[in-house]
Amino acid sequence: MTTMRLVFVGGGISYRALFNWIHPAMYVPTMLLGPIFQILFFVYLGRYNGLQSDSFFVVGNAVQMSGMAGVFASTMSIANERQFGTLAPLLATPAARLPIFVGRMLPVAANGLVVSAFGFCIGSLLLGFRPPLSSIPALALVVVVSVFSCTAFGFTLGSFGMRARDVFLISNLAYYVMWLFCGVNVPLSALPGWMATIGRGLPFTHGIAAARALAVGASLGSVSGQVLKELAIGSVYLIVAFGLFRAFEVEGRRRASLETY
Repeated sequence: MTTMRLVFVGGGISYRALFNWIHPAMYVPTMLLGPIFQILFFVYLGRYNGLQSDSFFVVGNAVQMSGMAGVFASTMSIANERQFGTLAPLLATPAARLPIFVGRMLPVAANGLVVSAFGFCIGSLLLGFRPPLSSIPALALVVVVSVFSCTAFGFTLGSFGMRARDVFLISNLAYYVMWLFCGVNVPLSALPGWMATIGRGLPFTHGIAAARALAVGASLGSVSGQVLKELAIGSVYLIVAFGLFRAFEVEGRRRASLETY
């Protein structure tokens, strides 16, 4: 029971405290309106050039939209604890670290799912995106796995916030690198070999490929390899993130530098 309270209650309170600036006047333009224009821009650019179908761009951008929450919010969930002066009191508690860590991850992932689902709805309402009804549960599963992978990647970056002076430059760079390298708007096969290789080790790449196949009628079994790769990548990033979190905590205690820059 204590563990569950740490995960859900503690994580929820932390999210509200760290992101208390999020209200409709800020959330809607930042998290929803911007991504709408992102989808529309690339769909109409694709139509003009005749390179890919609308579905290609809708799926790629709707999945990638969750990266705004997965990368930036994940980074802030740890880095802001230090910036706001609450990291040392948090780590002074005897609470298990894993529930604390997971508790900060779940609200971020939930936000990413909402944003991604909104992107698919916009694609359906404004652009006529109509995947087969039978593929929607599998498509939802792929989005969940992709959001998990991106959130874990974001927490890996955020863990450096326990030592680095500025992780927001890194998170901005990582967000746009993922946009370019993960096949969001350009097929992986069209990228230079070195870019495609890097992309295959980043979140979203395999999830987007699986979602695109499902959107045109493929079965979940036919894309299971891509889904498992996406899940494996996310799991690796999550392990690395928690390992960095613990390592920097131990170092910060030893050097009395948890809140110094």
